[in-house]
Amino acid sequence: MRESAGKVYLIGAGPGDPGLFTLKGKQCLEEADVVAYDALANPRLLLHARQDAELIYVGKRGGQHALPQDEIGKLLVERARAGKTVARLKGGDPFVFGRGGEEAEELAAAGIPFEIVPGVTSAVAAPAYAGIPLTHRDFTSTVAFVTGHEDPTKEDTSIAWDKIATGIGTLVFFMGVGQLAEIVARLVEHGRSPETPAAVIRWGTRAEQRVVTGTLATLVERSAGVKPPALIVVGEVVALRDKLRWFEDKPLFGRRILVTRAREQASAFGQRLEAAGAEVIEFPTIQIEPPENWAPLDAAIARIREYQWVIFTSANGVRHFWDRLRNAGRDARDLFGIKVCAIGPATAMALLDRGVRADVVPPEFKAEALGEALGREGVRGARVLLARAAEAREVLPEELTRGGAAVDVVPAYRTVKSAANADEVRTLLRDGKIDAVTFTSSSTVRYFLELVGPDAAERLRGVVVASIGPITADTAARHGIVSDVMPDSYTIPALAGALVRHF
Repeated sequence: MRESAGKVYLIGAGPGDPGLFTLKGKQCLEEADVVAYDALANPRLLLHARQDAELIYVGKRGGQHALPQDEIGKLLVERARAGKTVARLKGGDPFVFGRGGEEAEELAAAGIPFEIVPGVTSAVAAPAYAGIPLTHRDFTSTVAFVTGHEDPTKEDTSIAWDKIATGIGTLVFFMGVGQLAEIVARLVEHGRSPETPAAVIRWGTRAEQRVVTGTLATLVERSAGVKPPALIVVGEVVALRDKLRWFEDKPLFGRRILVTRAREQASAFGQRLEAAGAEVIEFPTIQIEPPENWAPLDAAIARIREYQWVIFTSANGVRHFWDRLRNAGRDARDLFGIKVCAIGPATAMALLDRGVRADVVPPEFKAEALGEALGREGVRGARVLLARAAEAREVLPEELTRGGAAVDVVPAYRTVKSAANADEVRTLLRDGKIDAVTFTSSSTVRYFLELVGPDAAERLRGVVVASIGPITADTAARHGIVSDVMPDSYTIPALAGALVRHF
């Protein structure tokens, strides 16, 4: 009796920019029990996978296959027959020089249900990010995708060079940079003008994108030293690049920035940096966990009407407080008549999303400024609930107590060291491939040092260090790390803006 079959999704990972990944692909990754991914799939896409999903690298680097193609097919069939939902993540589009057809045939032969999830092919995306339209009414209405991996000098070539050389307006060659001289020779031999504009695009859509332009007569010499992965584009449309280039003109283009925020919070920050052209490496040094015991917070919520003030020092505190408020059968109406304070705009927005407008938001987003603002409000004799992280500075409760308030400090959450794999980050720092590292709290600094190792400060030499505010910068300084960038306003948007201005 045959085992119940699972299902396989053959998913196009797109060309490299994670923003070009499809919503359908994201949904399939979120459902998958197993993810088998290629070298050209951006590692950030794996963040969409479930934490308990089995991740299997099956790509090729330096000519070496982690798993031969026939073994990949066997792997997909084996996992699916075990009842697993499998996501096969392939760079670009699986059906455009991605060998997706071969894998689909194997699945069909084995009776395994499968779906094809198209991806944005690099043949379209890389030229677009280089400012090269593949078609244009003034230049051409035809385009062809051609493999450059085939040796053009062999006698039994399957490419009709005599037809494509002059019969197609724009030619896009995949995997052809190693054969560029032969490709150019064949095109010219069969009638294409040596003055035809042409380009080589390496790592299109990514921070390390490099574009070399010329003509068929000059491109081989100009692109000497360019290594795979790269596309070759031939056609009059290449001449439009000078007017239409846009990606490389972004302020953070070519910069690789390490984000150390908790994974739940990193996305919004990363999106701001990516919008400015950066490549973001997510390295969550902390993760947000519930407190070890909910009893103190639950008890405070049970007597919430006894407080005159409730203070939140982060959006995380708001989120966890509200979870327990709902768990107790209460809602925002129970805060009626109680003054609410938020340490900054993100915390205030988290409250507003839950129907509560903060009465006090200090102009400077740190505990000292919050204490001063509350002092001006007059808290003497008031009972104050401070819902915050389990481990935090005592500046605020001490200042409130000196001002005559009765303060109950209850943990709403705790920050713990993430289980992030630091090997890749150590390698990138060692090889000088990180341009900036960002710290958004003292916890991110401390756990970064623990994860990267005792020589972390040394590894940061030559790397721009961006700290969200003076408290974080002071923590870094105590460990020998000098902050090069710090915004005037201690917020994530301001930190992103400060990095843009710095570069």
